[in-house]
Amino acid sequence: MIQIYHNPRCGKSRNCLAFIKESEKEFEVINYLENVPTFEELKALIQKLNFEPIALVRQKEKIWIENFKNKKMTNDEIIQAMVTHPILIERPIVIIGDKAILGRDLDNVTNFI
Repeated sequence: MIQIYHNPRCGKSRNCLAFIKESEKEFEVINYLENVPTFEELKALIQKLNFEPIALVRQKEKIWIENFKNKKMTNDEIIQAMVTHPILIERPIVIIGDKAILGRDLDNVTNFI
């Protein structure tokens, strides 16, 4: 089953979700702003993406700029910042089994699902 970490206020996320719906494949929507992933869940997701944690951070968000920008942080501290402030998590994220991708580019989603 396809899972999508979705923010309904984000246009790219809405487009990705619409694309997945059109695929007629079974999917689950995770509104990660309401159902915030735990530290361990987010760490596992980052492993599925094969990213460094900083690559999943929305670094232009006001919270990041005001609280974390230019600070020396460990990977665990970056993950904890995203758990504490889930708006910092880049979206949408599409997950199938033990693999995940950012779904901002629908061509990537097409190849993935």
